Amino acid sequence: MKEIYFKEIGSFFGSIIGYVVAGVFLLTLGMILWVFPDYSILYYNYASLDSFFFIAPVVFFFLIPAITMGMFAEEHRSGTMELLLTKPLTTAQVVWGKVLASFTLVMLILLPTVVYYYSVYQLGSPKGNLDTGGILGSYIGLIFLAFSFVAIGVFSSAITKSQIVGFLIATLLIITMYWGWGLMAKIPIFSGIWDDFVASFGIDKHYISIRRGVLDTRDIMYFLSVGLGYVMATIFVLNIKRK
Repeated sequence: MKEIYFKEIGSFFGSIIGYVVAGVFLLTLGMILWVFPDYSILYYNYASLDSFFFIAPVVFFFLIPAITMGMFAEEHRSGTMELLLTKPLTTAQVVWGKVLASFTLVMLILLPTVVYYYSVYQLGSPKGNLDTGGILGSYIGLIFLAFSFVAIGVFSSAITKSQIVGFLIATLLIITMYWGWGLMAKIPIFSGIWDDFVASFGIDKHYISIRRGVLDTRDIMYFLSVGLGYVMATIFVLNIKRK
C-alpha cells in the first residue's frame, strides 16, 4: 500500500497537470474571495471566512474528480491494471493506497488557504476579532467532505477505462450526494412528514451542521459511512475484475 501511496503522489506532482489543478483551485478561490463583489471578504462589514467555506465545496465538485479520475482509469489506459492486480497486494491495499494518496493531495492543495485565515485575522477590527472556533469547525467539515468526495471519485475511476468518463461520473455523483437529497426532500410527497429524513441523506446538511462549530457524532458517522461505503464498493468492483 505504501508503494502505491507514494507512487500516486509522485505521479501527480511529476506532471504539469498536478500543478495546473492546484493552481486553478487556489486562483479560483482567491478571485472569488477577494475580487468578486458578491462573495468578496473585503465587502463584508465584519471579519469572516463564511464565503470561503460556502464556495469551497462547489470548487471541490470539480477539483477532486480531476485528481481522482486517473487513479484507475490511467491504469487501464496504460495497460498496467492487470499487472497491478497480480501484485502481492490485496485489493483493499490497492484501493486504500489510492484513496489516501488522493486525500493527501487534496489536503496539500487546501493547506495554502490558511493564508486566508491569517489575512482576515489581520483585517479584523480590532485585530483578531473573528470566530476562530467556527473556522476550525468549518475546516474539519471540509476535511470530512474531502474524504467522502475522494472515495466517490476513486470509485468512479474504478468503474470506467476513460478518465473523462470517470471525471463526469464522479462530478455527477458528488453533486447528487451533496444537493440531490435536499432537492428531493422538497417534493410535495415528502413535505412536512419525511422531508427532514430525506434531507438527512444529503452531504450538505451534515456539512452545514459541522460548519456551525458543533462536532456532532451523527455528522461524523455520516461522512465516515459515505466514504467507507464507496471504498468498499470500489474494492467489490476490483475484486470482480480480479477474478
